[in-house]
Amino acid sequence: MTLHITGDAAADQLLTDDPLALLIGMLLDQQVAMETAFAGPLKISERAGTLDAAALSTFDPEAFTELFKATPAVHRFPGSMAARVQALCAAVDQDWGGDASAIWTRPGASGEAPDGATVLKRLKALPGFGEQKAKIFLALLGKQYGYAGEGWRQAAGAYGEEGSFRSVADIVSPESLTKVREYKRAMKAEAKSGGGGV
Repeated sequence: MTLHITGDAAADQLLTDDPLALLIGMLLDQQVAMETAFAGPLKISERAGTLDAAALSTFDPEAFTELFKATPAVHRFPGSMAARVQALCAAVDQDWGGDASAIWTRPGASGEAPDGATVLKRLKALPGFGEQKAKIFLALLGKQYGYAGEGWRQAAGAYGEEGSFRSVADIVSPESLTKVREYKRAMKAEAKSGGGGV
C-alpha cells in the first residue's frame, strides 16, 4: 500500500509510512489545495528535523511558525495552522502515547478492535477535527490505509461510499484527483447558487 495524494513521491511515502504525517496532512487540508496540505508533513519533518509528536508539541511556538512561513510555505495561514499542528501533536502524545495509529488500532473497553463509530468519536475529539474532517479521515483509513473496523463506511457517511470521488479518501491516481477536484468545484458552485452543497 502506497498513498498517491500529493504527486510528490517523497511526500506520499512519508504519508504512507507515518500515521502522524497522514493525520497532520488531514489537519492542514483546509483553504489550500489538497496536494499542498498533504505535502506539509514532509516540509515540517525536513525543517523541524523530526515528526515526533512529543518533539513537535514542545517545539518553540515562534520558531515553529517561522518554519511554516519558510518558502515554500507549509500553509497560507502559517500562524494559526502551526498552533493547530502543535495542539494536535500534544493530543497524540498525551492521549495516544505518541502513536497516531493507536487512534484507529487501540482496542476499546471490550478488548476488541475499535469499530468505525469508535474511531470517528476518537477523531472528533482531536484538536482541529470537526465532524466532516473526521469522516473524511475515517474514509481515507478504510479505503486506503488498511483499517477494516466494523461499520466504518456507515460511520464515514457519504465519504465511505464505494466508487465515490468526494474527498482525499478517493485519490489514488492523477485521474481520481481530477474527479475529486471536479466534485468539489461542483459542490462549491452549488453552495454559491444556494443549492446547499456539502
